[in-house]
Amino acid sequence: MRYITSITAILTAGLLAACDGGPGREPDRVETAERIFTGGTIHTGMGSTVEAVAVREGRIVYAGDAAGVADHAGSVTDMVDLAGAVMFPGFTDSHAHLIGIGQRERTLNLEDTASIADLQARVAAYAEGHDEGVVYGRGWIETHWPESRFPSASDLDDVVSDRPVILIRADGHALVANTAAIEAAGVNDDTPDPDGGEILRDEAGQATGMMIDTAMAPFRALIAQPSGAERVEIYAAAARVMASYGWTGVHDMSVPYADVDILEQLADEGRLPLRVHVSANPGDYRDVAANAPREHASGQVTARAVKLYADGALGSRGASLIDPYADAPDSRGLILLNEDDAAAMMDDALRDGVQLAIHAIGDLGIRRVLDWVEAAYARVPVDERAEAEPRWRIEHTQIVSPSDLPRIAQLGLIASMQPSHAIGDLHFAPARLGLQRLSGAYAWRDIMDSGAVIAGGTDAPVERGEARIEFYAATVRRDLDGFADPDTWHLDQALSREEALRIFTVNAAYAAFRDDELGTIEPGMLADFSVFNMDLMTADDLDLRDARPVMTVVGGEVVWRAE
Repeated sequence: MRYITSITAILTAGLLAACDGGPGREPDRVETAERIFTGGTIHTGMGSTVEAVAVREGRIVYAGDAAGVADHAGSVTDMVDLAGAVMFPGFTDSHAHLIGIGQRERTLNLEDTASIADLQARVAAYAEGHDEGVVYGRGWIETHWPESRFPSASDLDDVVSDRPVILIRADGHALVANTAAIEAAGVNDDTPDPDGGEILRDEAGQATGMMIDTAMAPFRALIAQPSGAERVEIYAAAARVMASYGWTGVHDMSVPYADVDILEQLADEGRLPLRVHVSANPGDYRDVAANAPREHASGQVTARAVKLYADGALGSRGASLIDPYADAPDSRGLILLNEDDAAAMMDDALRDGVQLAIHAIGDLGIRRVLDWVEAAYARVPVDERAEAEPRWRIEHTQIVSPSDLPRIAQLGLIASMQPSHAIGDLHFAPARLGLQRLSGAYAWRDIMDSGAVIAGGTDAPVERGEARIEFYAATVRRDLDGFADPDTWHLDQALSREEALRIFTVNAAYAAFRDDELGTIEPGMLADFSVFNMDLMTADDLDLRDARPVMTVVGGEVVWRAE
């Protein structure tokens, strides 16, 4: 795209002089830029600001004052006037699910469902407009509903009883199904809980319709998976959405390895407005290992990681805890990965150069991951590893026992965390965990101070996925209404503006092995920029909620611009 706009009179004069050569001037003394950005505040990500940035062949060739950029102008240089907006190094979402984001745009979206009655109304309306097949939706969270309970099969039967209804909770670790779906899945009251899962039952022992973690498998099998051209378009839609939210990159989690071909196809077609770092499903480990590190010629798609699950999610009480849940004393959550399988894959990954991204939310789940990693490092010394610094990641890192917290940095693990989880979970986590365990919950400050690298993300479509919400959450640590209990929610765990910028830029690049070319605005780096309508570094805390992206730039190309 070409965006030719006006700039300041002083800079215009300098550029005209550069184009004409000028008296005694040597033409082509420096590389002519394809695009120049100026007219706003530009944060370099290194604690400084500049007035102008010049880009050539996808990389930054100049970052400095407005007068100096004139040397990089030519007759075909596109001039982009930021018009007072504020530019940052490209924001990267270090944990999201593109296929889920795309499907959210095309199926029953249950975000912001206010009650069971609201859920029923949405299901009924959707079913009326889609009169065939399974009614499938995702995005509900019951923790703020007036009914104060999970939905049930009977709730769904009241509005749709003649065909399966399957509604996945926002966290992706639980679902509710109607009776028709339960029967189609072959589940009944006598079906035993699978390893790593739970079929919730009432006091009479009857299945309620709520399925947790691995108990979801037979229901997922009933949901038609998009394929072919439809799957390509779902990825394309997700990428457009994330670019419009201000992201220049996404670390895409739990991806079928075959879908890397789709992402590369979109890059070839010029329809991928992001850089995507893929973490594949564990069943695809051998494909990942055989090709790691895989990088598309465009530099937009990399694939060298595998995503594992150590436990479930906090909201559905699947996160594995050392002590029982405060609001469910008979439960300590679920472990989804056994030690032998973890050890075998970790040993192979160290030798094969495969990055592991390991989902762990509860304090016991995290402790087990730390123990397993420590043991794997001992079994496979540095001289036997494909990567001396494997940059393995703990995805979510939500509830950490204080005694385990220093071990994250000691083992060189990356804490991949999603700030918006804290501002949503603050409404139910105290009841789930009890006040004492909150000292290790969403402990961004303590983890960073320990020396560990935090990579920031969204977990979309579990959360909305907007960059401005994550930045607000990381620095303010209050919900979007400005609420948090200062006596219990450990507001001192919030990050500074500079630290928040770092977790979405430099640290995110480090977590994808790309910190040598992404994360800062300086010559030689890739020209990825996120532009907002306000200065995130100086705006008042609550004003950050009103920040909006206005432009997204990848490789020097403006891939999205607000109308």
